[in-house]
Formats: sequence, C-alpha cells, structure tokens
Amino acid sequence: MSSPFPADPAQKLEHDHSREGIARRLGRGPRISYLRDWVYGGIDGAVTTFAVVAGAVGAALPSSVILILGLANLLADGFSMAAANYAGTRAEVEDYDRLRRVEERHIDLAPDGEREEIRQIFAAKGFDGAELEQLVRLITSRREVWIETMMSGEYGIGDVPRSAGAAALSTFAAFVLCGSIPLLPYLAGLAGLVVEPAALIGTALTALTFFVIGSIKSLWSTRGWLTSGLETTAIGMSAAGIAWAVGALLHQVFGISG
Repeated sequence: MSSPFPADPAQKLEHDHSREGIARRLGRGPRISYLRDWVYGGIDGAVTTFAVVAGAVGAALPSSVILILGLANLLADGFSMAAANYAGTRAEVEDYDRLRRVEERHIDLAPDGEREEIRQIFAAKGFDGAELEQLVRLITSRREVWIETMMSGEYGIGDVPRSAGAAALSTFAAFVLCGSIPLLPYLAGLAGLVVEPAALIGTALTALTFFVIGSIKSLWSTRGWLTSGLETTAIGMSAAGIAWAVGALLHQVFGISG
C-alpha cells in the first residue's frame, strides 16, 4: 500500500489523509479560529499603551503620572475593546440566527423557489444538465444540508458561528498581555531614578513585542516572518512616534508638564 504522504519532504501534507486520519479529523468538527482577536487585541494593546506612555514622556510628565495614565489606559481601553468585540461578534451570531430562520421559513413556504436558488448557485459554479439536477435533488432532500448550503451560497456565512464570549476574552487577554510591556520598566521601579532609562527600555521591549506579534502572525499567512514582523513593528512604532510628537509639541507650546 502506498503511503498517504509524498516522498518529497518539501511537499509534506499538513494533515493525515489516510482513511482513519480523515475520520478522526472530521469527527472533531470544524475548528473556530480566534486568531484575529488575539492579533488585533495584542497589536492595539501595545500600540495604545505605548502611545500613552510616549505622549506622557514627550510632555515631560513624571514617572508616577506616566504609570497611572498607562495602567488606566491598559484596563479601560482593554475592557472597551473586549466589550466592543463582544457586541460585534454577538451581532454576527444574531444575524446568522435571523437569516437561518428566514431560510427555514422560505423552504417551508416556497420550496420550489428555494430549489431554483440552489440550482442557480451551482449553475454559477459550472454544473449543468443532468448533473446539476442530481445535485439539486440530493441537496434539497436533506433539510439541514439545504439550509447550510443556502447560508453559504446566498449569504456567504459558515455554519459554525463564533462565540462572542471567547472572542471578547481573547481580545482582552491579548490587549492586557501585550499592552503591559511598555509599562514593565515603570512597574519594576526603573523610573525611580530618571524617566529616560525607563522610556528607552520600554521602547525596546515594545518594538520587540510588535516584531514577535508580526512574526507569529506569519504562521497563518503566506508572508515571511521577517517581513510580517518588520511591518507590524513599523506600524506600532509610527503610532507611538505620533503620540510622542504631540506630547512634545504641547509641552513646548503650552508648557504642559509634571
């Protein structure tokens, strides 16, 4: 019996394609990804907290004020983002439920019209003639398959909605974890002497955080880890640079400081 894996290591498959392996994988059901929530929360947490710190440093505020502003932003903005993500994901779930009820009602009240929709969906994919009619009969003979096909073909929605709670928790955890990095020098008491060393250390740690987030993100992308890491670092540090410039300008123009 031939191996389910190709001989060339460069052509290695991502998962087992043996009969038993396929059965195990499909038996676990589709996996819901919360990667975007982690990436979004992590990047935004590091950017916003570092921007607050950079703006306060630019305005020559004392380290105690920098720490207070940073912690307030970390928790308040993290909660705000998580709550917004919860509400947005919940709206997606409710919209899915609404559209599903619409399709269930239409199948009950206008089955011929719904069969025609199935026919046109697969005709657009290149099926025709007896093959198309057989597909329509097979799909519409199973109510759940019929509904799921309509949800995907007509609305472009998958049959496994995401959890609003899991999405919100992922965002908040990533936000707090990555957003705390710029504050570590201040929390460790490194700013007890002067602000500048803590600011430099925080800048280096935050830049590293951006690079790590971008590099990890590349595992789910076709882009290289170096390119993805550098791009994320450039975006984050640019946002912090703007905040620092605003703080420095206000300090020079209005004399705002601690």
